Amino acid sequence: MIKLLVGGACGRMGGRILNLASKDPDFRLTGAFETPRHPGVGTSLSNLLGGTHAELRVESGLGKIIDKGDVLIDFTNPEAVSEHLCQCLKHKKAIVIGTTGLSEETLQLIAQAAKKIPIVQSPNMSLGVNLLFKLTELVALKLSDDYNIEIVETHHKHKKDAPSGTALELARRAARGRDLEPEKAFLYGREGITGERDKRTIGIHAVRGGDVIGEHTVSFLSDGERIELVHKASSRDAFAKGALLAAKFLSDKNKGLYTMQNVLGL
Repeated sequence: MIKLLVGGACGRMGGRILNLASKDPDFRLTGAFETPRHPGVGTSLSNLLGGTHAELRVESGLGKIIDKGDVLIDFTNPEAVSEHLCQCLKHKKAIVIGTTGLSEETLQLIAQAAKKIPIVQSPNMSLGVNLLFKLTELVALKLSDDYNIEIVETHHKHKKDAPSGTALELARRAARGRDLEPEKAFLYGREGITGERDKRTIGIHAVRGGDVIGEHTVSFLSDGERIELVHKASSRDAFAKGALLAAKFLSDKNKGLYTMQNVLGL
């Protein structure tokens, strides 16, 4: 049985991970935490899980519970990930990182830590989106550059980073299929007199509003036709289930950096 720790326990994703893990016989919830000043600190997990796990409370930080778990699932914020990573490294704990908006410095820390502990880090944990990554690269590879590539993502009004990590990964996959240098090819929105579209660019656009969980559309547009690859999430359970699957994947690993592509055998 995997002893599970959950970061961001009172958040939208953390709540769904706790709920699903509490019903999965492969897991035993041994700890949950939030930032020290979060109003949910001290809350009994029984309040979050409908009466079960009354012996556990939401703690003020990972340090108080790190010794109690085997794997940490982290859906917190970009600034906190490096600290959590360092604690997992110190205590030799596996970590699943679902937090997006990570800096290049944090990504480098993750790569270094993976030489000593097992890590799954992915911009999106769902099966459907990871298939979309594959399809986007394949279609970009097979179609000529007469097909212009545009990516539009829509998320709820509370999302803090833009464009989404998923949209950026889709753009990277498209760039790989087209043999383009990613950052030089990316065009974030348009404004003013932009001139004729450069076929060597990949457009990326972010929409924010309401309670949209997550929608991503990759369009390949040419004269006479348009191909669209679309993923729409109707529940956060798709991501929570993926994160739990990633935690199971890490349970027998000693070290290494993995993505959901590895977890799902894609």
